[in-house]
Order: sequence, then C-alpha cells, then structure tokens
Amino acid sequence: MAWGAAVLFVAAIFVTMQSPESALAQTKEELLEKVDDTNAQIKKIQDEIKKLESQLTTTSAQKLTLQNTVKGLDLQIQKLQKSLSLTQSQISQKDKDIKVLGSNITTTEGKIDTSQSQVAITLRELDRMTEDSMVTALLGGGTLATFFDQAVSLSTVRDELQNHIDDLSALKTNLSSSKKTAEQKRQELAALKNNLTDQQKGVSVVRSTQSSLLTETQNQEAAYQALIAKKKAEQASFEAELIKLAQGLGTADTTTAPAAARGTIGWPIDAVRVTQYFGNTTFAASGAYNGQGHNGIDFGGPIGTPVRSVLSGVVQEVNQGAIKYCQYGKWVLVKHNNGLTSLYAHLSSISVTKGQAVGAGQTVGLLGDTGYATGPHLHMTLYVSSAVTFKNYTCNSGAVAFIPVAPLNAYLNPLKYLPQ
Repeated sequence: MAWGAAVLFVAAIFVTMQSPESALAQTKEELLEKVDDTNAQIKKIQDEIKKLESQLTTTSAQKLTLQNTVKGLDLQIQKLQKSLSLTQSQISQKDKDIKVLGSNITTTEGKIDTSQSQVAITLRELDRMTEDSMVTALLGGGTLATFFDQAVSLSTVRDELQNHIDDLSALKTNLSSSKKTAEQKRQELAALKNNLTDQQKGVSVVRSTQSSLLTETQNQEAAYQALIAKKKAEQASFEAELIKLAQGLGTADTTTAPAAARGTIGWPIDAVRVTQYFGNTTFAASGAYNGQGHNGIDFGGPIGTPVRSVLSGVVQEVNQGAIKYCQYGKWVLVKHNNGLTSLYAHLSSISVTKGQAVGAGQTVGLLGDTGYATGPHLHMTLYVSSAVTFKNYTCNSGAVAFIPVAPLNAYLNPLKYLPQ
C-alpha cells in the first residue's frame, strides 16, 4: 500500500508541475510566429539592400563627375537607411529569440524541480523497502510468493530511480545548453546595437559630406574637377615626401615583428573589396606613388562604413584631419601586442581616442574620403611597431601636419597577415 501511495503521489506531482508548461505554450507559439514574421521582413530588406549595392557599384565605375559623386552619395544614404531598418529588425528578432529561450529555460527548470521531487520520493521508498529486508519478511510469517514479490518491487524501484536520475541529468544538460545559447544571443544583440549606432553616425556623415561638397563646388562641375586636381597634386607631393622621409630613416630591424601568416589579423571592414594592393602593382608602376610602390592596401566602400581594428591593441595616435585635402586626412594608428602596428586612413570620422585600448573588430572610425582621397576608401598600412616614428609634413597650402613614417623595409604587406 505504501508503494502504491507513493506512485500516486509522484503522478500527482508530475501532473501539477506540467501546468506551467501548458500555460507557457501559447505564449511561446505566439513568439515563434512573430520570429517568422521578422525573418520575412529581414529577407525583404536584404533584397532591397542588394539592389542598392548593385546601383552603387555601377555608379562607382562611372566617370568621376560631380553628378555621379552626388548620385553615389544619395545611394549611400538610401543604403544606410535600409541597413538601419535591417539592423532594427535583427534586434527585434534577437529579442524574440531570447524570449523564446527564456520560455524554454523556465519550462526546463520546472521539469528539473519535478524530476528532483521524483528522485527524492523514490529514494525514500527504496530506503523503506531495504530496511524491510527479505529475511525479516520470511521470518515474520511471509510466504515464498511474498518474498519474490518484494524482490521484484525492490528491483522495480531501483530501475525507476535510475530512470529519474537519467532524466534529471539530461534536463540539466539541456538547461546548460539553453543558458549558453541565450548568453550568445545577448552578445549578438549587443553587437547589433553597436552596429545601429555606427549606421546612425554613417547617415549623418554622408549627408554632411554631400552638403559640404555641394557648398564648396557651388554645384559646378568645373569647380569639382578643380577640387579633384588639387587632391591629386596633394597626393603626388605627399607620396614623394613620404618616400624621402622613409629613406632617411635607414633600415629597420624587422625581427620584432611576427612571421607572415594568414589570419594573424582580421579584415578591417565587413564587405571586403580591395581596390589597390601593396607594393609595385601595375598602377604603381604607371607613375602612381612616384614609382616607389604602394605602402598599404586600399579597400573600396561607401562613406560611413564601419572600420574595425584588425587586432586588439592600444590607440597610439589619432589625427582629426583639420587640414583639408592634406596627407591621410583623418587617421587612427593602433599599436598591437605582437609587434605590428596598423594605420586606418582617409576616415570620415573617428570613434576612438589616443591611449584607448581597443579589441579586435572594434570600430575605430568610419570610412571616408578625407585628405587627398579622390573617392571613398580605406587606406590601411601595416608596420613593424618598433620602427614607427612621426614626422612633420608641410602641405601644399603651407599648413603643417604630423604623419606616421617608418623605414621602407618596415612597411609590411597586409595581405600576408590577413585571412585567406
């Protein structure tokens, strides 16, 4: 009778503990339905962004004119606005995913409570049956049938206990996995919110760039072409002076830098499009960079694109680019812990300060066309850290700016360190 009562008691507890799960089921189904709706919305926005990217690529390949440049900026604003909508939808999706996981965790915790109760009840029953030994049962006047019935009951209770323990172990494993997934989703949510902030800044930067360009050129093509010619002249002067300064520093000890290995550093932008490679490229041989080769890699992309540190480190220097059209414009220099230093140049805005510690993949600024850049791109240089120094450079306007410089052999090919 005691064993039968225990079974009924366990069954009652099990039924009682199931009710919260039933109560949560409807809410969970509603959340899953909303997740599906959000996924459909995300897919639609992604398709719209692809169309705008295609238009941007076409516009970028066209002749460098004021009309095409303004059109490209218009498309960039539209794309950034769509990207904002996409990120907001993705944030909403992550919120719903986290709520679904929270519902699963609550349900699993309820099942664990039930399973623990079942284990406790079965242990008490097993303890009672063990005390009432088979020998005592026989000496107390029990029959052989009673002896075997009690042996079978004891075995059944032990099996039941093992089943409950197995169930409890599986539930705890499931709970741990759900909590780990939820934490990952929370980290993804935080990253999306950071992206949203970058995109909002990007829209503001592109609008400001477009407004400044139209004001400066007074919407006249001739004024725009004069501006482009001025930037090209600045670039030629800068490249020539940079070579002279680098040659004057002699030869650097490069043994402090790590051996070239793909994947040592990460990509500085998400959508990688290399427009100019390192060294004596065909373009460099045509007369660009004074025939001395390109000291970094150029990545094409829209103004306002987040630029990320390729590795963790400390911001060694920043330049807000107060001198128009001169040198690298707005730039950030990050010194890494492995003997490498990276430069991010022609930025439209800077997101870090000198002396700040940055993580790998952290935004240091937004892609732009400041300095002598005739079109939006990121110029990235990789140096041997121990060889980097700073020199003053006099712009064509007579203004003086300081720039990072190193011996020629201390400029490294980023492609040998970037991922495959």
